[in-house]
Amino acid sequence: MHLHQVRVYYEDTDAGGIVYYANYLKFMERARTEWLRALGFEQDRLMEQSVAFVVKRVEMHNYAPARFNDLLSIETQVVELKGASMTFQQTIKNKQDVTLVSADIQVACVSLDTMKPRRLPRTLLGEITRVI
Repeated sequence: MHLHQVRVYYEDTDAGGIVYYANYLKFMERARTEWLRALGFEQDRLMEQSVAFVVKRVEMHNYAPARFNDLLSIETQVVELKGASMTFQQTIKNKQDVTLVSADIQVACVSLDTMKPRRLPRTLLGEITRVI
C-alpha cells in the first residue's frame, strides 16, 4: 500500500469550508501519480513512449466531509491487474484515521498516438506485480 498526504486548501472547498466532492478525485489522481513515481516511473517519460493512463470507471463512496486545512492521508493499492488495465482501491482518511472517502478506480493503459488500449509496458508490469 502506498501512502500520500495532501493538505486541503481554501480552493478545494465550497463556501462552507467543506471539500467539494470532485476534488477528492483530484487528490486520488495525485496519489496514483506519486505511487507510480515511487515505483520509478514518471508519467512524462511514459508519455514520451506513447503510454498514458485514462480513468475508465470510478465507484466512490463519501462517508464524512474533509474541511479547510485538514491534512489528509490517501492510501492507494492495486487490487486487480490485467494486461492493459488495473483497478486501484483508494481511501482518504483524516488525521484522526477516520475514513472520509473510498473509491475503486479502474485505469486503462492507452497509446497516446491512437488513444486505443495497449498492454502495460513490461517493466512497469513487472514492478507492479512485485509490489502487489
